This record gives sequence, C-alpha cells and structure tokens, in this order.
Amino acid sequence: MIQNYIKIAWRNLIRNRAFTAINIVGLALGLATCLLIGLFVFNELSYDRYHEKADRIVRVVFRGTMNGEKMREANVMALVAQVLRNDYPEVLDATRLRTGGVPRITYGDRTFKEEAFAFVDSNFFQVFTLPLLKGDARTALVQPNTVVISEKVARKYFGDADPIGKVLTIKDSQASYTVTGVFDKVPANSHFHMDLFASMASVPESRQPNWLVSGYFTYLVLPEGYNYRQLEAKLTRVVETHMGPALEKLIGIGLTEFRKKGNDIGLYLQPLTDIHLRSDFKAETEIEPGGDIRYVYLFAAIALFMLLLACINFMNLSTAGASRRAKEVGIRKVMGSEKSRLIGQFLVESILLTGLSLVLAIAIVYLALPFFNDLSGKELDLDLLRTPWTLVGLVLFGLLVGALAGSYPAFFLSSYKPISILKGGTTGRVVSRGSIGLRSSLVVFQFFVSITLIIGTTVVYRQLRYIQNIKLGYDKEQVLVINETWTLGRNEEVLRRQLLQDTRVTSASISGFLPAGSPNNGILSLYPDGNDAQLFRMGYFGVDYNYIPTLGIKLVAGRNFSPEFLTDSSAVIINEAAVRTFGWHKGALGKTLTNPGVLLSSGQNKVYRVVGVVKDFHYRSLHEEIAPMVMALGDNSGSIIVKARTQDMADLLASIKEKWEGFGTGEPFRYSFLDESYQATYQAELRTGRILALFAGLTIFVACLGLFGLVKFATEQRVKEIGVRKVLGASVASIVTLLSLDFLKLVVIAIVIATPVAWYAMDLWLQDFAYKITMSWWMVVVAVVVTVAIALLTISFQSIRAALVNPVKSLKSE
Repeated sequence: MIQNYIKIAWRNLIRNRAFTAINIVGLALGLATCLLIGLFVFNELSYDRYHEKADRIVRVVFRGTMNGEKMREANVMALVAQVLRNDYPEVLDATRLRTGGVPRITYGDRTFKEEAFAFVDSNFFQVFTLPLLKGDARTALVQPNTVVISEKVARKYFGDADPIGKVLTIKDSQASYTVTGVFDKVPANSHFHMDLFASMASVPESRQPNWLVSGYFTYLVLPEGYNYRQLEAKLTRVVETHMGPALEKLIGIGLTEFRKKGNDIGLYLQPLTDIHLRSDFKAETEIEPGGDIRYVYLFAAIALFMLLLACINFMNLSTAGASRRAKEVGIRKVMGSEKSRLIGQFLVESILLTGLSLVLAIAIVYLALPFFNDLSGKELDLDLLRTPWTLVGLVLFGLLVGALAGSYPAFFLSSYKPISILKGGTTGRVVSRGSIGLRSSLVVFQFFVSITLIIGTTVVYRQLRYIQNIKLGYDKEQVLVINETWTLGRNEEVLRRQLLQDTRVTSASISGFLPAGSPNNGILSLYPDGNDAQLFRMGYFGVDYNYIPTLGIKLVAGRNFSPEFLTDSSAVIINEAAVRTFGWHKGALGKTLTNPGVLLSSGQNKVYRVVGVVKDFHYRSLHEEIAPMVMALGDNSGSIIVKARTQDMADLLASIKEKWEGFGTGEPFRYSFLDESYQATYQAELRTGRILALFAGLTIFVACLGLFGLVKFATEQRVKEIGVRKVLGASVASIVTLLSLDFLKLVVIAIVIATPVAWYAMDLWLQDFAYKITMSWWMVVVAVVVTVAIALLTISFQSIRAALVNPVKSLKSE
C-alpha cells in the first residue's frame, strides 16, 4: 500500500509541475536556512563544552563602581587563585592564564612573531582538556622557563625533528624556554586560542601580593553538582580581608567608608560555558572578543520563521488547490476508501515532497556554506551533517516537517462530502469561510515576518552608516599606522624624522596608543586637585609633542605639549569629559591631578598639572560614552602615526618600507590604516546587518512564492467570472485591481501588526549604543513601500495574465 501511495503521489507531483516547483523551492530554502543557521547556533552554543570538566569550571571576575564609573574586568589579581584554593574546600583546583603579549621568538636563524602566547600555571592541562601529543601534562610546566607548544608551531620552528628539549628564545628579553610538550591545537570553539603556553613560574609578578593590580584570568574547579552561587556569596570575605586593606593603603579610607560614598568592589564567578556568549566585560580585559547570545536568539528565530513560512506556503497552496483534487476524493470515497487512507495518501505526498526539498536544501547548504562563512566570520563545515546520528536526525526532521506541513491539507481534503462534490462539481468546504480565513491568516503571518526583518535591516544599516559618518573628534582618513616601531629602539625617532622629510607626509607622531581598533589605552587612578577623598579611574594615553596635531584633535583650552616647557614632563592634557567629571566648570588649566600609584624619591606622590583641554573624541567603542581621559608625555613607544597627503599611497608605502629595511632589524614592515582599524571595531554589527539583509530577502522571496501560487489558483477558480466581466465591458485594469485588492488587504494588515513589533525590537537593539540614530517614520515607510511593491509585482504578474485571456476560451464550455 505504501508503494501505491508513493506511485500516486509521484504522478500528482509530476502532473502539477508549477505547484510542485513552488513548494520544493520554498521548502528547500526554508530547510537550507534552518540547516545553515542551525550550524551557526550549534557552533556558538558549543564553546568551551569540549572540556571534560566544563560544567564544573568557573572564572573569577572583578566588578565594581568608582565615582559612578562601572568597572567590569574579566581578569583578577595574581593571588586570588592561591587564596581561594587554600581557604575554601569547595575549590578543588585553581589555575591561571596571563596573556604574554606578542613576542618575537627565535630558533636558530628562524624568527617569528607569535600572537598567541600566554603564561599558565603548571596544572593548566589538568583543568582544561588539551591532551598532549608529546610530554607529560602533569609536569611539563612545573619548572620556570618551560613551554608547551602546538603542533603547528613545532613544525614551523623544527620541521620534522622532535621538539622536546629544544630551546626557544624570546628575542626582546633574551629569555630562553625549553619545549617540554606538544599539543594538537586549541579547538575553534574555545574562548582562548593559544599556540604557546609558557610556565607561570617564569613570571615573578605572579607571586607578588598586589591586590590592586589585575591581569590574571583565574579559573576554579568546583565539585560535581555544586551551585557556584554558594561560593560566590563567600567571596566578600576575600575582598574585605585582602582587597580592603590594599585599597585603604592607597586612598587612605577603609572599605566601609569607600562603600558609603556609593563605591564598591567585589569578586564574582562566571561559568566557563557562559564566557563566549554572556560576557559584558570591557573588551580590553578579555582574552579575545566573544559572541552575543542575543544574536544567537535572533538567528534561531529567523531559522524557525523561515521554516514556518515554507510550511505555510505548502499548506496554503495545498488547500487553495483543493478543487483540483475534489473529484478524485469524491470518487475514492464512493468507491469505499476510508478517511484514514486518504489522509495517509496526502501525508505521503507531503513527505515525498519534503524529502525532495531536503535533498535540494542539503545541496544549497553545501554550495552556500563558503559564502555564509565569509558573511558570519565563522569556519563552519559539514562534518556535523556526516555523522550517523545527524543523518538519522535529518531524516526524522524531514518526516516531522512533512507531517506538520501536510497535516492540515490532508485532513482538509479528506473531509470533503462526496455527494456535494459529485452532484454539481462543488467542493463543499473548499471555499468555506474557515479555510479562506486560515489561508489569509497564514499569508498575513508570512508578510509580518518579512516586514519585521526589512525594518530591522533598515535600522541596522542606518546605525552602521551613522557609525561610519559620525564626527569622531579626530582625523582617521589618510592616517597610516606603522606598527611595532618599538623594535627599532633608538631609531624609532630617527625614522619619524626621516618620514617628515617626505613632502607627502604632513605630520608624524610616536605613540602606542590609538583611538581606533582594539582598545589599548592604559588606566590611571588619580585624585583631582589634591582631593584625596575622591579617586577617579581615567583612560591614559602616553603621547609625544606631535600626537594631537597629527590626529587633528582640537584643543578647546590651554596649549599642546611643547619641548620649550621643561616642566611638561609633569604636565597633562585632559578631555572635556574629565572637566565635567571633576566639576571644573570655572576652568581646568593649572589644576592638579595626583597619582597615588607613583612614589617619587622625595617620598611624595607624582603630581601632574593640567596645561590643556581637548575636545571630547571617541577613543572607545560607540557602545560606550566618552569617558574621562588624560594624556601625558612618555611611555609612548609602539607605533608611528603618519598623516599623509597623497593620492598614491602605494608609492608612499614602498618608500617607507625601503626606509624601514634600511635599519636592518630583520623585522617585517607592518602597517595599517586608522580608518580600517575603526571599521574593524564594528565587524559584529556589520555581519549582523548583512545576515539580516540576506534573510530578509529570502523571507520576502519565499512569501512571494506562496503569494504567487495563491494568486495563480485564485485566478484559475475565477476564470469564468473574469470572462463574463470582460464580455460585459470590464477593462484589464479593473480586473487586475479586483484580483489584487483581496491580497493587498492582507499585506496591509501585516504592515499594521509588524510595524510596532519591529519598532520596539529595534529600539531595544539601539539601546546597546551610547551614540545612536533616532528611529524615524520614514524607515517604516521604506519597508512598507518595498513590501507593497514586491507583493504588487507578484500579484500583478498573474492577474494581468488572467485578465488578458480571451473570454471565448474561458466561456466556450458554458
């Protein structure tokens, strides 16, 4: 019987080619979208879950408030791990990771810059699941100056030779590290990706009892089934016992008094599996950028909606085309066919069509995956789809979708009354208000989703355009950054002077602090104007005399640093945000800032005098408000910032590269452009915009496929009515209007429902930005115009075709 069902189903699908094509394409797009986004969501949710102790590992983090500023740091003080392991029995183990910068490492005549270098405790490989291919994980990092490397790094330095016992040298410090282990690689779905793990025993500061300096990512292993909140509640004792006295020594008041002033500091715990998607810490305190759970929810919702749209198309087209199967159902019932067998027949047709769609969907995923990877910044592959369990899951998924999509049409078609059908060719319930009402509701839902995504895409792109065009307070165009100029040593200033001899260079400055790209400003804690009761944390930029003019930063009061003033070694320039924060409304020039962290030989704290105020400029992401910051001379080595004036940037770069190589350091010439670094800060938003635009287009396409099919069936049902109207003198325009109005009403209803929902959702999204656009009515108008135009085009194509048919052909059987 199943074989007979399949044979009849195949014949029906071949007979109704247009219906079959629309349904297969619509379902395939819905399934392909679901699979693609499913791969993305699964990848995002799988971060750090490969560790055997993943559900028992937590990270210790720091949160606090000081003078209204929120402090959120993902790393903590050096001795936190030791104290928690010794004082709390529920802490079974504790380990630390400290990023090691970007050292240049040599072996023989080979030198490489390593961007994935970190120091870790000796028990790191017992806490995290990173099996060693060579060496003993328990003892590999016990001794100082030992290092465990990835297989990729081993091949890079040693080729096919055994790396164990080989010595790598950090070129800058001349520190030597013996290779004691080799691991494969850190999986892609990890919140850290290191190629070299050096022993923490090599870092003297890691044992110093400094409770005000952080920088150590600290992880704890807790007992099975233990609620980490119980331990978190006990961490206030650590704050009071260790951090409180250190704070009192620094600012002269105890923790109780500190909290009475509205301030607070504390240690908290974060589950390992929450780090990638649920972190709200400042980017500069994280090991690497993470994801956002909100985008995971968004894309999962899009996948679900796309699948629903495809299923709705199937249900709509099946019920709308019921008149074609009415006599078949009537005859089958008269011949004794049971309702259950009719339902089985229609469900088999639905599942067969879904199976064909699933095959096409997998082919689409295979072809589209490289493009989607480029769009999302991921490295997804189809390995997940090749496992036996996944294949079984896909088959069950196809059966489920087929059964759900075909259930309503199957019950609908099998419920026809044979007497009503065969007596005069009517279909009984096929034109009932209930069926029409359901189809109308489903069409409204399709366009509701489409319009919501169009409005969302419009808002995202407007915000991105705003980010690109906002006045940042500094020049980012034609600003070249020569990276890692600190490797030149004393020749760093020599190169800067050489560059100024080129007429294409208008200005050049030495500083490792850039206002765009990855956050790299320092932090200073200062007392304003001798008031030792208020300690403020401020962004810190170490600069030279040319920094402000090179970047075009505007001075609103006072002067720039100058070599003519010998006292400028103790001078600072602050921004307007600092002036407002300190309440220096009558003038900031001449005011002092005291640094309690620097003690001079006289026994006094370092005191800076304000000599200038710059206009606020965005040195952080637009997600954050401009915070108080201070510039001071010195500590500025790192990069040379070049303001150029030329149309031939390639020739200028070639000239600079020649000068660089003339110093004979052997280091490669590396550069970047400030405007590109700025754009890179908003890659997550840019990718979201692109993905939204793609799926908004797909939802509109799938919705219009269904609309096209419905209009096609509606015109076929009314072909005689159209013929009579034409004979009576109706014009083509009036017939097109008649056929279009019913469907356009549904689109208008969808617009009315979608607009407030989309407005609320996007207003919520914009709240994540400190600097953002204002939602405007025209954004809704754009979405409405686009939707109505596409829907009208879809409807008109079939309506005009029906209106142009010769009435003789439609009425000749009457």
